[in-house]
Amino acid sequence: MNTPTRLPLEGVRVIEFTHMVMGPTCGMILADLGAEVIKIEPPGGDKTRNLPGLGIGFFRTFNRNKKSVVLDIDTPEGHATAVDLIGQCDVMLENFRPGLMTKLGLDYETLSKRYPRLIYVSHKGFLPGPYEHRLALDEVVQMMGGLSYMTGPVGRPLRAGTSVNDIMGGMFGAIGVLAALRERDATGRGQEVQSALFENCVFLSAQHMQQYAMTHEAPPPMPARVSAWSVYDVFTLAGGEQLFIGAVSDKQFVTLCNVLKRPDLAAEPQFTSNALRVAVRPELLARLGEILKDHRADELALKLEAAGIPYAPIVRPDQLFEDPHLKASGGLAPMQTDDGGMTEVVLLPLLMDGRRPGVRQPLARAGEHTDEVLGRLKRHDA
Repeated sequence: MNTPTRLPLEGVRVIEFTHMVMGPTCGMILADLGAEVIKIEPPGGDKTRNLPGLGIGFFRTFNRNKKSVVLDIDTPEGHATAVDLIGQCDVMLENFRPGLMTKLGLDYETLSKRYPRLIYVSHKGFLPGPYEHRLALDEVVQMMGGLSYMTGPVGRPLRAGTSVNDIMGGMFGAIGVLAALRERDATGRGQEVQSALFENCVFLSAQHMQQYAMTHEAPPPMPARVSAWSVYDVFTLAGGEQLFIGAVSDKQFVTLCNVLKRPDLAAEPQFTSNALRVAVRPELLARLGEILKDHRADELALKLEAAGIPYAPIVRPDQLFEDPHLKASGGLAPMQTDDGGMTEVVLLPLLMDGRRPGVRQPLARAGEHTDEVLGRLKRHDA
């Protein structure tokens, strides 16, 4: 197979006024797909670079393949330079608090009058409506959008363990860019694209909204759900190891019982169909738990794989660096960090013509490309 050397967004130029996760995710996707993405950072650099705790990995994860330009857009000179740079770009990304870009004169309404081909992407907490001026965080909208309620046990709403709405909000921003570029090819005009955390989270909860619309019963949180399948749970095995096992058909249940050398269990009258098993699910899970507690996870996993039974170990994020499938499928790639070290980063989860969009340059140091980008701007002006 001939592998093309061009990436699909080569020739597209993006200027990014973003921080944290949502906006940078959008820019990273576009950069991975070949766009030239220029990240504008304030003097001293994006504060995301120095977040502690759970935020320490944000910058490395969502800012690869970008160029860094330091500008003080609060000064007349810096502001004028930013406006000129925007004029040389196809796409502008921003994810700052509501009203800030308008105050700075960098909002879509202002810029589109000067640059009608500009595609302008705002990443906010909410789309236009009663909530649009509220500040939002991923955790805020998880609580508002049904996700925390569905994730935690009854009475204990629990946020998802990663920034799902920030990341998906950036993904939807990137989808909007692709659609707007396609539309601009036909109309010659840019447009404003808006992506928002709250609406993103509601989209994640949409299946449960339809569950209510069809049953007229409020869906219970996932830990208290009425499962459609009898065996679909996490079991504790020998040595305290845990394994998720799912047997979602009558055939799979019989196969599981054979793997466990308990064909008699499948033959018991109350366990002969999925509907019957669901009706007595607590009893069935208790009995399976007793059987499984003496099995070693590594040995059982091999048997389940050979038998075609869905299963999964409970994996921590740090263990994924050594995941054999992730490594073999090209899901990890080396990247030089902004401090000169090396790390492995997770690539976009897609193949295009058999290739994985990868890392093309070291993670930019704050302001590393200022002279290059602004020098090109001056030459263009001349």
